[in-house]
Amino acid sequence: MRWKSVVAWLAVVPGVVWAVVRVAGLDTWYPMVQLIAFTPQIAAISVVPVVLNVLLRQRYAAVAAGLVTIVLAACVVPRAISDGDPLNGAKGEELRVMSANVLMGKADVAELARLATDVDVVAVQELTPEFAESFGKYFPHRVVYPAPGVGGSGVFSRLPLRDAGVRRNPWGFMQAIAEIPERGVSVESAHPAAPSSRAAVEPWRESFRRQLGATPDGPLRILAGDFNATIDHSVMRALVDSGYRDAAQVVGKGLVGTWGPYDGDRIPPVTLDRVLADRRIGVRDVQVLDLRGSDHRPVRAVLVLP
Repeated sequence: MRWKSVVAWLAVVPGVVWAVVRVAGLDTWYPMVQLIAFTPQIAAISVVPVVLNVLLRQRYAAVAAGLVTIVLAACVVPRAISDGDPLNGAKGEELRVMSANVLMGKADVAELARLATDVDVVAVQELTPEFAESFGKYFPHRVVYPAPGVGGSGVFSRLPLRDAGVRRNPWGFMQAIAEIPERGVSVESAHPAAPSSRAAVEPWRESFRRQLGATPDGPLRILAGDFNATIDHSVMRALVDSGYRDAAQVVGKGLVGTWGPYDGDRIPPVTLDRVLADRRIGVRDVQVLDLRGSDHRPVRAVLVLP
C-alpha cells in the first residue's frame, strides 16, 4: 500500500538529516547548534524507525533506517568504551584536577571544598567575587578573575601557581590561565560563550576560534571547564583533535551527563563539562560528581604526567 511507503520514509528522513549534519559537521547554525547536543538520545531512539519499517515490510526504508542507526552509534558508542592504554605511556606524578561551574556563585562553597579535599587543582567557572573569597580560604594558591554573573573564572591550587593571564571570549566569558612550575604544566579554566540564542551562535564559534590548541611538542596543557559544547559539536571535536584527550572518554565515561536536569529543568542530560589533557598525559580515573546549588556537575580527573 502506498500509505505504508509514505509513513516508512517519513520516519526515516529526520534520522538521515541528523546523521548527515553530525558526520559532516554542519551543526553551527541555529537551532541545530543546540539540538546536536542530544545526538546520544537520538541515536538511542533511531532504532524505532528500523522496527517500524520491519513491521511495515518496507525493505529499503528499513535498510536506510538501519544505516542511520549504525552511523549514529558509531558517533556515540566509543565514548562509553575505555581506551586500551589510558596512561598512554605516562609514568610521572599524579595531578588531580577538577572542573566546576558554580552557577554565578550560587553553588555550595563548603560542599565543593569537600568534593575537592584531595584535588590538587580546581578550575572554576562563573566565579563571582564573593565565591572567590569564600572558596579561596580552602586553597593556598589561586589565579582568579572573578566577575558578577557568568563571566568570572579562576584556578585554585594546593601547588604554587604562576598567573599566566586570562583569555577573554565574547560576551564577557573569561578563562583564567595558571601555570604550575613544579609540574611543568598549565591549567586553563575553559568557558566559551554559550550558544543560547541565534545571536549567540557566532560569539560561541568565535570563542572556539580563540581556544588554545594542544602543543604535542611544547608545554603540557590542560583545559578544564564548561565548554558549552559536546563532542557532537564540530568545534569541540576540532579542539580535541589538535592534540588533546577527553579524560572522561579515555576511561569510558564520555556519555555521563554534566548539565541539563540537575537544577530541576526538564532537559535530557548532556556532557558539557570536561577535562582535556595533552595526549602525553595519562588518565587514571574520572568521576562526575554532584554539587548542590549548581546546574552543572563537577568533573574530577586523576591524571598522570609524562
